[in-house]
Amino acid sequence: MTVLASYLYRDGVREREIELELHPVGTADGEFIWIGLSSPSEEELDALKLMFGLHPLAVEDALIGRQVPKIDVYGEQLFVVVKTAHLEGDRIAYGEVCVFVGRNHLISVHHGSSRFDRQFREQLERSPQLLANGPDYVLHGIVDLVVDGYLPMVETMEDRVLELEKHILASFLDPEQIRRIFRMRRQVIKFQRVLGPMGEVVGKLTHLDLPCVDVKMRPFFGDVHDHVRRVESVVGGLREIMISVIEASSLLEQQRQGAIARQLASWAAILAVPTAVAGIYGMNFSNMPELKAEYGYQVVLAVIAAMCAVLYWRFRKSGWL
Repeated sequence: MTVLASYLYRDGVREREIELELHPVGTADGEFIWIGLSSPSEEELDALKLMFGLHPLAVEDALIGRQVPKIDVYGEQLFVVVKTAHLEGDRIAYGEVCVFVGRNHLISVHHGSSRFDRQFREQLERSPQLLANGPDYVLHGIVDLVVDGYLPMVETMEDRVLELEKHILASFLDPEQIRRIFRMRRQVIKFQRVLGPMGEVVGKLTHLDLPCVDVKMRPFFGDVHDHVRRVESVVGGLREIMISVIEASSLLEQQRQGAIARQLASWAAILAVPTAVAGIYGMNFSNMPELKAEYGYQVVLAVIAAMCAVLYWRFRKSGWL
């Protein structure tokens, strides 16, 4: 059974459980029905369609899942899709909550993440004066809970990237660390594609005249919209940090390679002196006066040593050694 909870509320207080039936269901003033399902079957959604007059297109979207965040208006009903997100290692795992909102009913369909439904319901039931505001208040609570889960996730990723940033200043990044930061960068880019539509959904709930959403709820949705913008700002900064880590790693690598190349060039220049002198005196000419000099060997060694010492001093002074 995929029904998480199905209750009728009167003045914000749970009255009784509601069974899924194949005929319309009615409510009195001050009452509304809140049903939560997880990955429901087609038969269960067909029953809900008959009970509450749900639009077939919205039912199809809720059954399939894998929707982008959006808000659709079908007569006097709303269909809202929001994306949940949480970290699994360095990967962002996504879930989905499809919400049908009517004047006297709210149906939440969870795909991939239903862990907060019971907890959230119990939390609202402890404040019946707030729950008495009706389905639009529950909708706000669901959207707010989903968006509030974004910031801790992004901050955790930011801490991990900053750790990598500290590491590159002390030593080389190994291949696995380089692959890791590129994986996280791809995850952040994908998450930005979710944040944009989420911001549009909350913006519409804040600024547009929509059925089933009371004008008094707009400030609440406006607060959620501020949270989305804050997450967008943090994600933008996180992406910049990732780019700077990649660039800094590349620059430091080039600097280290340049330092090694300068050292090798310096030693090659120093070693070229004895090699050149030895090459000259190793030629097979019979008329080479220096070969018969009494102290020629000592003089040549002294000249080689002096030239090598001068080159070493110059390279040390210029910072190459």
